[in-house]
Amino acid sequence: MLFDEAYRYLLSLGHETLTIKLGLKNTERLLDALGNPHKDFPAVQIAGTNGKGSTAVMLESICRAAGIRVGLFTSPHLISITERIRIGGEQVSAPEFARLTNQVKITAERLVAEGRLDARPTFFEHVTAIALLAFREAGVELAILETGLGGRLDSTTAAGANIVAITPIAMDHEDYLGQTLAEIAAEKAAIIRPAVTAIVAPQPYEAREVILQRCNDVAVIPRLAENEIESCPLAIPMHRDSEPGRLFVTFETPNDRYESVLLGLRGRHQIENAATAIALAEALHERGFGISREAIVSGVETARHPGRLEIWPGAPRILFDGAHNPAAARVLRSYLDEFVKEPATMVFGAMRDKDLSELAAILFPAARELILTQIENLRAASLEMMKSAASATFAGDAHEAASVKEALRIARGITPADGIICVTGSLYLVGEVQQVFRDESLPVARQHA
Repeated sequence: MLFDEAYRYLLSLGHETLTIKLGLKNTERLLDALGNPHKDFPAVQIAGTNGKGSTAVMLESICRAAGIRVGLFTSPHLISITERIRIGGEQVSAPEFARLTNQVKITAERLVAEGRLDARPTFFEHVTAIALLAFREAGVELAILETGLGGRLDSTTAAGANIVAITPIAMDHEDYLGQTLAEIAAEKAAIIRPAVTAIVAPQPYEAREVILQRCNDVAVIPRLAENEIESCPLAIPMHRDSEPGRLFVTFETPNDRYESVLLGLRGRHQIENAATAIALAEALHERGFGISREAIVSGVETARHPGRLEIWPGAPRILFDGAHNPAAARVLRSYLDEFVKEPATMVFGAMRDKDLSELAAILFPAARELILTQIENLRAASLEMMKSAASATFAGDAHEAASVKEALRIARGITPADGIICVTGSLYLVGEVQQVFRDESLPVARQHA
């Protein structure tokens, strides 16, 4: 099976969010038939609404700085599905991904034929199994797994991680996880099981109470990352035009003090994520992993996460940030208000199941020019839906683009050289825009910073 064939096969299973089947039975039976690859290495599982990807990449960066052979599984991807599976900091190769996909496909089809599965596993169940197989074959010492959706019934939970973290919880994916913050928190907190080490990031009160009750129910004493943030001196921005939004922060934990760490990822919200990653690293150290203080500092300072407050230099510069829900949009708006002084052109495209009115109310007033475009995705919001949201929140006349390529052309035409183009509303949009640059070799230097 070639890579293109493998990807087409996975897409034939249906869109990963439109064909969700929450539950562990399919994944557990599939992994069992594959020889339970997840039992060959320990794992860390990270759930939450926002920040779980950033926390995961910071922890992975720390582990690599410590010389640990680590596997990282994240979602979604921006351009290539191979981005989701990284071993030692490198994404799995296309031929390797295709080979593993074929192995999982044959196994899944056999289970269906034998009546051990009622239907083929979903897109995400397949990719989770592919990642765990890749990690076993590569001989990783540790796997870091970002939960796809929820926690209790997410495929990554089948790996049985013995260290878990809950990043900040907010309203999102209500159709699947619940209509209140407490219901959503309960789904995510379910990854906290007896005998695990649990790290809890700062949370809204309602979510925090649910998480702490879950810890109490399974006799787990949580480590609260908020305590480390409360003991931090005020974060200091780095005053360099090439590095806007990076902060010097000092963290103090029960075990150590990390003085004036320059966060590799931009934005004040990354203080919470860094504190959570540091707590996870210390928990790994307590379980026998050789992670030094120096490795923790180096890992946090060198971590990169494409598509999350990522700046590509140029004239104009381009700022990419998914900002796919209101909580994430508020983070982006805070960053724009504090660190972006030049006129901003905003290219916006989102999913129709998001709160478009609230996203618009938060983000659009920060734009001098606004360009609306429909993403090539079955869940994409239409131009009409976005125009309706913009009408009450954007003072000027929004531009409409029939395609992402046209949106980028308009943005480059109306943005002054000393301005900035902000691409936001969905990571799918970020990926499409970055793909345009790749396909057309447009003259903007790429910088993962």
